[in-house]
Amino acid sequence: MQRVMKACVICAVAAVVLAPVRARADGYVTPWLGVNFLDRTDAGSRTYGVTTGYMGGGVFGFEADFAYAPEFFILNDALGKRRAVTTLGNFILGIPIGGTHGAGVRPFVTGGFGLMWTHLDTGGLVDVSRNEFCYELGAGMMGFFTNHFGLRGDLRYLRTLNDTILGSEFDLNAGRLHFWRLSGGVTFR
Repeated sequence: MQRVMKACVICAVAAVVLAPVRARADGYVTPWLGVNFLDRTDAGSRTYGVTTGYMGGGVFGFEADFAYAPEFFILNDALGKRRAVTTLGNFILGIPIGGTHGAGVRPFVTGGFGLMWTHLDTGGLVDVSRNEFCYELGAGMMGFFTNHFGLRGDLRYLRTLNDTILGSEFDLNAGRLHFWRLSGGVTFR
């Protein structure tokens, strides 16, 4: 009798643990390549990064966006080069066309706040680093071929929240440093 009870308990536990559960969140990671540019006349500078996040219920979600630009707007030979790193936390709103599993597309809009670190190196004359609060707004599309693999592309506008002049105080007014970023990558969910 005790063996039968033990077997029933093991079967019940296995049934609960192994039972299929409807997924409520859609997590993803996208390593990407991109280009930063100031306006239509700017040739742009390369940037690399990763975006990771999840969509609760397939529509609303949060994501973290990290980017590194090793030659962030080459000034001129006399002024040197500027590097940049951005780290942002965003809200995302996307409509899954074709569902949240299997093949389908998801157009989305995103926006959030974070930090931008810039470093200006003039070859020994000036070595300046700055941390500034920034925001970004963007739109794009994720397209999935399977449950776990797809492509993502987006266009984002980034801008600092405070003035880029040394010694300025933080305020919520738009700063001088602003640019666009076009990126694309492979998405894993």
